[in-house]
Amino acid sequence: MEALIKALRPLSAPPTAPGWNHADMSELLGSTQRQPAAVLLGFREGVQPRLVLTVRTDNLQTHAGQVAFPGGRCDPADGGDAVITALRESEEEIGLDRALVTPLGYLDCFETISGYCITPVVARIAAEAALYPAPGEVAEVFEVPITFFLEPANLRRYTMEFRGHQRPMVEFLHGGHRIWGATAAMLFNLLQRMGYA
Repeated sequence: MEALIKALRPLSAPPTAPGWNHADMSELLGSTQRQPAAVLLGFREGVQPRLVLTVRTDNLQTHAGQVAFPGGRCDPADGGDAVITALRESEEEIGLDRALVTPLGYLDCFETISGYCITPVVARIAAEAALYPAPGEVAEVFEVPITFFLEPANLRRYTMEFRGHQRPMVEFLHGGHRIWGATAAMLFNLLQRMGYA
């Protein structure tokens, strides 16, 4: 965990838009305003720290059935604070008690094809935290050891065509789950910052 913490942007210096992938997204989305959002990359404490992920329900309008970090759009009541957004959304989506979360820092902002600019908040989750999916949004909560992502053989690279553009992508396959899209890209940013990619 020490190497991970050293790789983060400090809590005192939150990242700002544009995202690290802004040039790619500008080709696809143009200069439209990106909506602010935040997600929680929460690592459950233990002998083997484990990253908490969700599977979105099949009935959602966007990203149905996909693996995602808990998180979502910034509300005005959040005061523009990505940590507050990530904690509020995690409480709503997986019942995570914010008193059991210790924010550690940030990754770089990331822009999504759905028009969001996401601030990834990295945090430590207490071992005893109880997690349960909110039925309307989350089908499943699962955890993956951090060591899985640090193993180069588990990072798959491929190219996807989207709106006539060839886009380099990354993904991870773990325990029957496909971790791809924005979730995999943010994990790739973490690996880059840690010197593993």
